[in-house]
Amino acid sequence: MQFLRRSLVGIFLLAITLALFAWAGNTVRLAVQERMNAEPRSFEQRERVLSVNVVEVQPQTIAPDLTLFGELESARTLDLRAVVGGTVLEVSENFRDGGRVEAGELLVRIDPRDAQAALNRTRANLQDSQAELRDAERALTLASDELAAAEDQADLRRRALARQVDLADRGVGTAAAVENAELAASSAEQAVLSRRQALAQAEARVDQARTRLARTEIDLDDAERTLADTEIHAAFAGSLAEVAASPGIRVTANERLGQLIDPDQLDVSFRLSTSQYARLLESDGTVIGAPVTVSLAVEGLNLTAQGSVSRESALVGEGQTGRVLFARLDNTAGMRPGDFVTVTVTEPALDGVALVPATAVAADETVLVLNEENRLREAPVTLMRRQGDDVIIRAPDLAGQRIVAERSPLLGAGIAVQPLNLDEQRSAAPAEPQVISLDPERRARLVAFVEGSQMPDEAKARVLSQLEQDEVPADVVTRLETRMGG
Repeated sequence: MQFLRRSLVGIFLLAITLALFAWAGNTVRLAVQERMNAEPRSFEQRERVLSVNVVEVQPQTIAPDLTLFGELESARTLDLRAVVGGTVLEVSENFRDGGRVEAGELLVRIDPRDAQAALNRTRANLQDSQAELRDAERALTLASDELAAAEDQADLRRRALARQVDLADRGVGTAAAVENAELAASSAEQAVLSRRQALAQAEARVDQARTRLARTEIDLDDAERTLADTEIHAAFAGSLAEVAASPGIRVTANERLGQLIDPDQLDVSFRLSTSQYARLLESDGTVIGAPVTVSLAVEGLNLTAQGSVSRESALVGEGQTGRVLFARLDNTAGMRPGDFVTVTVTEPALDGVALVPATAVAADETVLVLNEENRLREAPVTLMRRQGDDVIIRAPDLAGQRIVAERSPLLGAGIAVQPLNLDEQRSAAPAEPQVISLDPERRARLVAFVEGSQMPDEAKARVLSQLEQDEVPADVVTRLETRMGG
């Protein structure tokens, strides 16, 4: 009985368990069906609007700038060489590397004794040649007089012969008298010929004396020039470099003693590509006269000079490409030959172009344009030049329209945006002061720092002169205080 009772209880519990499982399964099935058959809930969708910086395309006339690198060189450079050899007796106090000399200043004097002795000998030879010429001229005068006398004597002999012949014809004279008269006339003619030969010799002697005098005068000029060449003078005002002479050394002819450079007349040479060269060509096919600006950064200062292209190299150069141009510069204070500088060449102006940020133009030369509903659309443009962080484009169809200044992968055609005017933001930004006033303590601290720095003397003098002014450039003060750590 007990076994049967336990078996029935177990069967009952099992039946209840199966019933509960069936009820739970049915409940889950009904819930799933209700969930699947129910309509989905809808939420209000809002379009995402991005804020972008925009600029307005404003067609204008722009002269693009080419930024290149070049090297300064002197327009006037002269090698100082010893024309004659000898011992250096004297040099100028300014005859040293970096020495400043004036035009005509005596730089080097070489021992002139040999040249002076040669000049004295030549002057003595000149006196001999002049005396020889005077003697030859006197001899020529005497020979002319002797010829005239001989011709007179010959005339007398001929008249005497004519009388003897006339007497003989009349039977008064004798044949012997006629023969004597003929012999005397013949002797007189022979004397005339001798005097003519003497006259010709005297004339030849005069010509030889004049030729000798001319040679002596040439030798005299050469000797005077050699004596003058013992002194080397500055051909123009400038600075000296590569000086290699001192008193007491012996120099040979054509030995280089130094180099005279005019630091105030500088040219800049720079190489540019063939395409850049083609953009600089004028209507006549030349680039002469293109404006050039040269800048040199020295110890926190930016030295600039203006100029224009004066000539171009005739050869490209072996293994080189492009073109080499030379520009003549004006007002090159602080610059020296050999400086490596930045060269900015102004190209011919372009009409109907616009200047926009470089980030506004994609690689396929398209921009994103805003329509009336502030939605974006792509538009093609023509990229003309790159100017630092900006580009020059030609897009006549976009005149007066707004484009995205900074493109990103999130932006594309059809997207709504919130425009922010980049030009207004730039104009609203406060401009940094160009010059500032310094209190005495701050000025004294900056002056002490500059005087104790390792700046070159020229740069140090330039900075100190700026610090002495009532108003000092703000960028100079900023750079100095940055180096001071203040």
